[in-house]
Amino acid sequence: MSATPQKPTVTEREARQVAEAAREQDWRKPSFAKELFLGRFRLDLIHPHPLPAAEDTLRGEEFLAKLRDFCETKIDSARIEREARIPDETITGLKELGALGMKIDTKYGGLGLTQVYYNKALALVGSVNPALGALLSAHQSIGVPQPLKLFGTQEQRDTFLPRCARTDISAFLLTEPDVGSDPARLATTAVRDGDDYILDGVKLWTTNGVVADLLVVMARVPKSEEGKGGITAFVVEAASEGVTVENRNAFMGLRGLENGVTRFHRVRVPAANRIGPEGAGLKIALTTLNTGRLSLPAMCAGAGKWCLKIAREWTSVREQWGKPVAFHEAVGSKISFIAATTFALEAVLDLSSQMADENRNDIRIEAALAKLYGSEMACLMADELVQIRGGRGFETAASLAARGERAVPAEQVLRDLRINRIFEGSTEIMHLLIAREAVDAHLSVAGDLIDPDKSLSEKAKAGANAGVFYAKWLPKLVAGAGQLPRSYGEFHHDVDLSTHLRYVERNARKLARSTFYAMSRWQGRMETKQGFLGRIVDIGAELFAMSAACVRAELLRTQGDHGREAYQLADAFCRQSRIRVEELFGRLWNNTDDVDRKVVKGVLSGTYTWLEEGVLDPSGDGPWIADATPGASTRENVHRPIR
Repeated sequence: MSATPQKPTVTEREARQVAEAAREQDWRKPSFAKELFLGRFRLDLIHPHPLPAAEDTLRGEEFLAKLRDFCETKIDSARIEREARIPDETITGLKELGALGMKIDTKYGGLGLTQVYYNKALALVGSVNPALGALLSAHQSIGVPQPLKLFGTQEQRDTFLPRCARTDISAFLLTEPDVGSDPARLATTAVRDGDDYILDGVKLWTTNGVVADLLVVMARVPKSEEGKGGITAFVVEAASEGVTVENRNAFMGLRGLENGVTRFHRVRVPAANRIGPEGAGLKIALTTLNTGRLSLPAMCAGAGKWCLKIAREWTSVREQWGKPVAFHEAVGSKISFIAATTFALEAVLDLSSQMADENRNDIRIEAALAKLYGSEMACLMADELVQIRGGRGFETAASLAARGERAVPAEQVLRDLRINRIFEGSTEIMHLLIAREAVDAHLSVAGDLIDPDKSLSEKAKAGANAGVFYAKWLPKLVAGAGQLPRSYGEFHHDVDLSTHLRYVERNARKLARSTFYAMSRWQGRMETKQGFLGRIVDIGAELFAMSAACVRAELLRTQGDHGREAYQLADAFCRQSRIRVEELFGRLWNNTDDVDRKVVKGVLSGTYTWLEEGVLDPSGDGPWIADATPGASTRENVHRPIR
């Protein structure tokens, strides 16, 4: 029988141990980004640029043509924004088109698209309305299909994948009202009862949860004689007795998002619906996200393309002081930033996606960098577009149309994109996640040296291993191909990109030296230096983006497909990126981190409450975090499956 779930009380160390146990421990395949953080510029891992198979391209292009026609003729984005919901007929149309099964193998009724073409499809749909892109992405990137593809039994795949390919929408439920990026405190429980589990708890921000037919639910299984327990993943029928969608949440953007609060009260789930063994839930979630995260940069790259189109069209007709505003330097620099960054985002996305399809490289860092970089840069591009549009950028599309002008939803795009810096790992969490992977080699050889729980003999052994590793590694950070004037000469044509690749090589070594110095200086306190770690990751992201941009430009040149123009865009991006890199390196050691910590202590202790005087708080009453005590629901069920 089920027990009353209790909110776990965990220490900071215990929370870290849970997160560490969930991450993939081994590197069985090479990783360009991992090598980059270690100061090794392995251009051979990404150049020549990998290419899709001809049959994959044909199948992908055929579907994109159908999807484009559907988007142009069947989707009313203004209606979705106005009514704050996606019409049933739109979702039904996407089902009939096969869009729910883009990533599902053809033997289960799916389309079997590659990651490259799945992302192209998301970019296309997302450019029409990002809420639709979010629906398709949540269903396939993190919903039922991907975990079952990676960890499900054959019986589970045979049972659920055909449904997901054509008719059933899925959702992924991890977050709780009081649990975000710290899953060690997960309170939803699944207690074994014969051949079933009894599920109790409340889940928050369940994207697709309002309309979903199938749910991937993360719950804590108590340790028992039958199993080791731990956080575990289950496939749950949304129509099961005891499942209640208590609220459809509303947001500043993505107004069509079918996102809610879902309560489970004594929900009976067959043990056959458990994905993987007990305790494997977090590992399943993180592994699923390794490629699932690529869906967000896909829509960010698509948004960049749209921003560029509007910026080009608007600034060519809007005149001030006798010439189009595009030719005023203050505006022109913004257009250049949007164009160059869009090129780089697409380069990062396509390179990471193709590597995911080939499965020759471990892309956990690449995918995370793509998500981090894409979400941050897309927001900046949208903000610059609003600035370029001026007052019209702040005005809604409906208002523009009402007074007779083109209904350009610039402000909506800015609102819609903002969530990507939070979705599937906030920027701050992504910094820490990537930083952990970036220093994995160091922790593998020297981690015991700074672990207070290790014995003297273990520390001595770690010291010997570290000595061997660093004796070989450190000398290689002194000099490299980046100091040879003719290195990477195949990238020198009308525009010289070889100089940028040499810059990447030199600064990869500098980045590795900086990381090593910081570890030597702070040792066990390194994990508390989140500002430093964030800048290290941001430098790596810029170096990765520069590499991808140059490799993509060379690919387009060899294919005779806008090669000259691609080289120009790659050059512009790399020059802009280098300025950001230099600033980030400077801020590694010259920053206000220490001062900021003191101010934070003062703010929280009430030292500065006098600064808050003179305003009124329009916030309503109520707790900061809603009560999530398990029990029967007292709310109306707003679940609305699309049939």
